[in-house]
Amino acid sequence: MEQSEYLRALDEHFCAHYSDYVKLSAIEGYVMPEVLYVAKDGNIARRDSTCMRLCYQSEREVLLARFKEGLADTEFTFSFRFPTVRQRFSAWFHPKKPTFARLLPTALAHCNETAESAGSKLTVEPRFWDKIVKGSLYPEKNTILALALVCRMQLDDVQSLLRVCNFTLDAANVRDVVVDYLIVQKIFNPAMRDACLAEYKLTNLPIVR
Repeated sequence: MEQSEYLRALDEHFCAHYSDYVKLSAIEGYVMPEVLYVAKDGNIARRDSTCMRLCYQSEREVLLARFKEGLADTEFTFSFRFPTVRQRFSAWFHPKKPTFARLLPTALAHCNETAESAGSKLTVEPRFWDKIVKGSLYPEKNTILALALVCRMQLDDVQSLLRVCNFTLDAANVRDVVVDYLIVQKIFNPAMRDACLAEYKLTNLPIVR
């Protein structure tokens, strides 16, 4: 796939899925669609909010270019967080309940990785990565998404790891929409991956480069 093709496909994916309507409607030139309409029965009905996405704008390419101009990666977080008291008690008293540390080995096995090989691809200090693997620390969302990309993870595994840490892929988040595209389309080649991240000014994922 040529560079222009996969970046164009990313733009199409973004226009079809990104759902922060406050930010979209603030783009200069954005035309607010008619959300209310008269249904066949004569009653006033409301269209689904997805009608506000960029893919339905006639000038979507111009609007997307303007949107990109104002982007900056504000998703910086530490690589880890401490589990809450509730999470610690839950893990202790429910030894079979899924946790990140318990699901991680299977998820890594699916992509022929180990905890050691995966950790070497992340800019997470080894001492903290070891604690994440053992379950005494929980990863932040940026760490999970970076792990998914560098290990070429399956979407189901990524969603499971996010879920046990109380995260989801959020369609109103630029980073999440771009990472979702990379995972679904299996664009894991470092050069192609980084070009897609750079296109949307995503600079804070803890990936070794």
